[in-house]
Amino acid sequence: MTPAARTESAIGLLDQILSQPREPADRVVAGWFRQRRYAGAKDRAYIQNLVWSVLRRRGALEWSLGHADVGEASARSLVLASLVAEEGLDDAALADRFSGAEHAPPPLTDTDRAAVAAVRAVGDGAPDWALGNYPPLLDEPLREVFGDDAAAETAALAERAPADLRVNTLKADRDAAIAALAREGITAQPTPLSPVGLRLDARANVAGSNAFRDGLVEVQDEGSQLVALLVGARPGETVIDWCAGGGGKTLALAAQMQNEGRLIAFDVAETRLEAASHRIARAGVTIIETRPMHEAATVLGSIGEGADRVLVDAPCSGSGAWRRNPAAKWRTTPATIAGHAGQQQAILASAAGAVRPGGSLVYVTCSLFRAENQNQVDGFLAAHRNFRLGSVAARWREVIGPDPPSEMPLLLLTPLENNTDGFFIAILYRKS
Repeated sequence: MTPAARTESAIGLLDQILSQPREPADRVVAGWFRQRRYAGAKDRAYIQNLVWSVLRRRGALEWSLGHADVGEASARSLVLASLVAEEGLDDAALADRFSGAEHAPPPLTDTDRAAVAAVRAVGDGAPDWALGNYPPLLDEPLREVFGDDAAAETAALAERAPADLRVNTLKADRDAAIAALAREGITAQPTPLSPVGLRLDARANVAGSNAFRDGLVEVQDEGSQLVALLVGARPGETVIDWCAGGGGKTLALAAQMQNEGRLIAFDVAETRLEAASHRIARAGVTIIETRPMHEAATVLGSIGEGADRVLVDAPCSGSGAWRRNPAAKWRTTPATIAGHAGQQQAILASAAGAVRPGGSLVYVTCSLFRAENQNQVDGFLAAHRNFRLGSVAARWREVIGPDPPSEMPLLLLTPLENNTDGFFIAILYRKS
């Protein structure tokens, strides 16, 4: 494909993503390329990189376009702005890209030229939402958490996430996993925080490696690994993953338990639990029971007083994972945050009944917003006097190491401070 054809394809793909705001962008991209198998590897790489660059920098691009009378930013104007701001194309190169020839975008209009001039003329003075590349209506809830650091924190969320792996300690230690990957040309280093994590030196086809197929490693962000470790699961205990999803944290819990005890994975979507079965088999885990949520009452009746530990990785806005899904931030609103908060409150109340006296409930979201995090913990403790707040810092020292990121009882991991996805963690103990 010519550069012009690639540009036209990027505009078409971006337009499809923007017109389907409820559909995950990576799913739209995958479907789009399935219908265009003629695109070569280099073509796909360029098109995807251009589209993801626009999605990551959308706030700054929209703000700069706002200085020109171009109306609402479109896929075409956003791609054009990105080519100017990110790739630095001059007028001649832009004319080649937008030539109107076969498979090329239509020629530049006066409106397009005004947009180009506006992007090039933009100086200082951008608001936080443009610097941090998030929708303006999220400014207040983000400032509620980060204050004057909102722009810096959210700018870090617009960067590309590192590729992290978790070593399956049932089959290997870190040194053995590093060596196994290296034999296949994949180089990795220990992660700075997780004692079972690896960070790839460069993107690689991990899923095609023998180390992955043999169950030595799983793809998992370092923050997600830390969440599972902070549950503090021990061999022989009864542990519940209340919202197991695809089973990533469930597998990490099984490794902590050394494949001894009882580990129950609940989820409302049976299809997600079924999809996790091959991961469980590959990891060599035998203690996981996958159960649909509607069977919870029956299963809990077999546990006696309750589980030793319950992990609630609650459905949320997913704002902590914006590095991986930058399009998601543009469909997040105060109303959607409030909707998740109501769901989280109900889930916490249900999960509380599964904890034995003296046991713990670990509440987790991959959200940055106070309404989904601190407010949920405060509301839960006010309604459940038989629970008390524990210290994440103390649990960190117990299961990870001597230097927790914060001495506060609650923990918020962020890309800026910790180079992980954003995660909120609270430990709640049921009083004996």
